[in-house]
Amino acid sequence: MTRGPAPGLLSRHRMGEQLPSMYADDSLAQRLTQGLDEVLAPVLGVLDNLPAYFDPALAPPDFLEWLASWLAVEIEPDWPEPLRRAVVARAVALHGSRGTRRGLTERLWLLLGVRAAIIDGGGAAWSTTPGAALPGTGGRHVLIRVWRPDGGPVPVQRVRSMVESVRPAHLVCTVEVVSPPVEDPHRETASAGPPEGEAIRDAGGTPPGEPMSGASNEE
Repeated sequence: MTRGPAPGLLSRHRMGEQLPSMYADDSLAQRLTQGLDEVLAPVLGVLDNLPAYFDPALAPPDFLEWLASWLAVEIEPDWPEPLRRAVVARAVALHGSRGTRRGLTERLWLLLGVRAAIIDGGGAAWSTTPGAALPGTGGRHVLIRVWRPDGGPVPVQRVRSMVESVRPAHLVCTVEVVSPPVEDPHRETASAGPPEGEAIRDAGGTPPGEPMSGASNEE
């Protein structure tokens, strides 16, 4: 990331005004420092607005990619800018909830515009025999039902890849596409947009980029 000369950008800290008073009327000194003002204006502009560079909502697009690298976030180059900013802004929370129900449902909605209901098929068992074999078949099964609130098509392969990228290693996950529940509070109508305050996604609902690759499960 670089910052070069910006034609027409005025410096708020003109060097000529900071020279001793004896140079105030010196045409050569003022013209010389005016040329330096144009070179230094972008640098001073960055320093004057430095807090905005660390705000995902305000940072310049090229600096946004740098912020993403600091937060260990992978953002696709073809994602729309609002989605890129939303992903960076939610990065810490998504890292903290990785491998959980809330983390997976939020990722699916934020990146793919897909709602999910996770049905855990786990259980518990005990034995009075010391050293008995552990119960189960070596993996807990979790059913993930997904749908689009507007009833549109669900990108199943991308959902599976995202599930594989964040699921705990001991879980066996199955993805099932269902119709939007009638009681779904997030179900969209033709005249209503996404619920206020929801995460940003591209307007058409089409996944903005390929997620991380992973093995697929059968439906």
